[in-house]
Amino acid sequence: MNIHFKKVGHGPPLIMMHGLFGSLENLLGTAKSLSEGSTVYLLDARNHGSTTHSDLMDYPSMASDIVEFMDLQGLETANLFGYSMGGKVMMQAALNYPDRVDRLVVTDVAPVTYTHSHDELFQALFSLDLTTLSSRSEADRVLCSKIPEARTRLFVLKNLIRNEKGLFRWRINLEGIFRNYPRLMQGNDFIAPFKGETLFLKGENSDYLKANYRTQVLARFPNAAVKVIKNTSHWLHVEKPKTFSKLLKNFLKP
Repeated sequence: MNIHFKKVGHGPPLIMMHGLFGSLENLLGTAKSLSEGSTVYLLDARNHGSTTHSDLMDYPSMASDIVEFMDLQGLETANLFGYSMGGKVMMQAALNYPDRVDRLVVTDVAPVTYTHSHDELFQALFSLDLTTLSSRSEADRVLCSKIPEARTRLFVLKNLIRNEKGLFRWRINLEGIFRNYPRLMQGNDFIAPFKGETLFLKGENSDYLKANYRTQVLARFPNAAVKVIKNTSHWLHVEKPKTFSKLLKNFLKP
């Protein structure tokens, strides 16, 4: 797997991964705020950003991507951070390769199987005729009725780029993500718990990390703490960046 990444800062290694439909650019601001105390490696997940496309996309394979990346960078151990889907990837990496992980940060996701879906979002993206599209702003207008939330439209449309002929194409492997989507909704399997220090960050108004998931969280991560950032949604790192970064710095400091 050819994993695209950016590296910033100095200090103990910290590997970060974004959420579904995102890229490493989504976490660049957070990474820069942590760069004085950590060497931050921002990764594009498989089928996202500039990382290799693959027909297989599940959490065991994506966890192995993390360890493969560490081996290539000569990192024996590292702190791991994951947002949403990236959080599930990092949880799986910690559960499968506990000796390679120092501390773990999981942002607004739980190791459970989710029942909600992105079906309408997939349908909207597949409905775009990229052969006639003239601009992202046109795509935004076309999708306005199908994806009412402007922030979500802006987020997913960052994946529209032009090819060598000037035509638009998806940077993400949209078809591959769609086919593997049921796997991405599954919980994190484990044989033994990860006993290292773990921090879960939750948006107060988000329902991705519910109180009734506590048993499943602690079964896998017995040394987990949860911090709730008030007046935030699933986009907590965007809505309260200073609070978010402060909590991370306090948790990751030696």
